[in-house]
Amino acid sequence: MNLTSKRELLKKIYEPVGLSLAYLHIPPNVITFFSIIAGVLSAYAFYTHHVLSGAILLVISGLLDLADGIVARHNDRATKFGAVLDWLADKFVDGLVLGAVAVAYANPWVAIVLITVNMLHTFIKPVVYAEIGFSQRAKGKIWDPLEGVGFFGRPETHLTLIIFAVLERFFDGALTAGVYLITILSTLSLLQRIYYLYRRFGRDFD
Repeated sequence: MNLTSKRELLKKIYEPVGLSLAYLHIPPNVITFFSIIAGVLSAYAFYTHHVLSGAILLVISGLLDLADGIVARHNDRATKFGAVLDWLADKFVDGLVLGAVAVAYANPWVAIVLITVNMLHTFIKPVVYAEIGFSQRAKGKIWDPLEGVGFFGRPETHLTLIIFAVLERFFDGALTAGVYLITILSTLSLLQRIYYLYRRFGRDFD
């Protein structure tokens, strides 16, 4: 699937939100903070079985997360700290939301596996930056050997979770199935990244 590779196409959907906030001159780190708040509220809503509220809050959190970078670049306020904060905010929200959903609709062991795999799927990238390097930084984004590799990342995870949250309103147990599906697909996507790195760099020696 890899919606990340369709970034330029998807930007047409979320860029107006970022530009609107940019015109209001809201600091990008403040927007990041509100994306965290929306994510925390989403996790709580899912945990208390308010699935539609959880899905809506997750959409809001995701839009704010995308908007902060647009605001930073549009208003020339991009900083290295902001980039790090954005990464940390993403994973904080993901860990809370996925953990809350998995505990509420599956079981703690599934939550542990899901959070672990999800974190590894993302943090394999900074390890690649450190050990292998990256080609360039363009518009505040690092283009690396894993760009476009991995068919099930953060956008796909959120989209799947939102779809199954809506289905839960009509089919009891749908969100449980969604949690297991996300866990399986995230694991396979992580293995895809590891295999890609092995094929490309497995015979390189220092």
